[in-house]
Amino acid sequence: NTEGLRVSSSVFQGSDSELKPDKDGVSDSESKVDSGVPEVPVPPDDTPEVLNKALSGLSSRWKNWWVRGILTLAMISFFFIIIYLGPMVLMMIVLCVQIKCFHEIITIGYSVYHSYDLPWFRTLSWYFLLCVNYFFYGETVTDYFFTLVQREEPLRILSKYHRFISFALYLTGFCMFVLSLVKKHYRLQFYMFGWTHVTLLIVVTQSHLIIHNLFEGMIWFIVPISCVICNDIMAYMFGFFFGRTPLIKLSPKKTWEGFIGGLFATIVFGILLSYVMASCRYFVCPVEFNNDSNSFQVDCEPSELFQLQEYTLPSVLESVTGWTTVRLYPFQIHSIALSSFASIVGPFGGFFASGFKRAFKIKDFANTIPGHGGIMDRFDCQYIMATFVNVYIASFIRGPNPSKVIQQLLALRPDQQLHIFNSLKAHLIEKGLLPAMEVNA
Repeated sequence: NTEGLRVSSSVFQGSDSELKPDKDGVSDSESKVDSGVPEVPVPPDDTPEVLNKALSGLSSRWKNWWVRGILTLAMISFFFIIIYLGPMVLMMIVLCVQIKCFHEIITIGYSVYHSYDLPWFRTLSWYFLLCVNYFFYGETVTDYFFTLVQREEPLRILSKYHRFISFALYLTGFCMFVLSLVKKHYRLQFYMFGWTHVTLLIVVTQSHLIIHNLFEGMIWFIVPISCVICNDIMAYMFGFFFGRTPLIKLSPKKTWEGFIGGLFATIVFGILLSYVMASCRYFVCPVEFNNDSNSFQVDCEPSELFQLQEYTLPSVLESVTGWTTVRLYPFQIHSIALSSFASIVGPFGGFFASGFKRAFKIKDFANTIPGHGGIMDRFDCQYIMATFVNVYIASFIRGPNPSKVIQQLLALRPDQQLHIFNSLKAHLIEKGLLPAMEVNA
């Protein structure tokens, strides 16, 4: 048992010395430092047999290139299909991706934890996932389905006491964890408790932000995700054909050529995609719930953000292009910020995931997608992007929402509504927006 504690403590040790990577990208010194880390079993190659036969004559480098390319096209096609199916399907896909990412990370932890034959880790992890999702989705339902919630008595009660119920559920899991503590393995169990909560913070919280971005308009969901996908593809392409200079030790295959090429390609892609999507109401209108039809609708009068405007070009660009003005959607300017973040900061989500995988001597989180690894391998950059988009909208885009204010007013008592009405009337008269004659009438 004491040996088990010594092994577990070695998981969290580090080294400040300069490390020289071996052929697998893991240094000798690092291997010695982390020699006590239980290695996660390497999943078998799940590449479809058809592709293996078709590409059997190629080198492993080119075989991987073709496998990744074919599966990338398949995933992009699937992405187009779910966009066509609408916002509800998109939300369900986000939930499924969240659950799969959580499963992949927790499975790695379980491979370490299970070796000590301690109870309840996986059960408690999934219980906490349920609790956190109940809290976040409950908040979303209350916010965006307010009228429906107020109309149904059971939903109204659940909404009123939602946070108390959420806290009670979490507290139950907390007590279950305390009761599961085993005397000789306290430290390791608290490591795993932290593992679960950090996973929830990374995966569930940011999945919730993705759904909030979706409600602002599908363009705020599609453009950021597409920019990350474009950067991933173009950085790989530039790196594959032109890469010579290593970018970061955590991910030895990443190169400066791929990083810079991906940046410029993604900015151009973001501007063009934004131009196409900004002209379509289906993409730019906020996703709202229609109480009459009990369904989502995406129909509105586009805001100024999605209306063509004329901009005067700086003298430098004017001398290069010969144009004095250019007509753009304001959203296209915002897309430059989104594309730049996806290209410059977004990859650090991938570097973070690479460091995590190196710590446990694994190549991928799973082998769900041949040539790409697990779902988490594809979404490591998406989660940090989702947080940025949510913060960006709150800081630079979103203003007060009149429909939500009205929904909240309708939920008040009649005397409170009259008080607000009289206060608002007096304010409008004072501002000269409501003529006194009209009020007296």
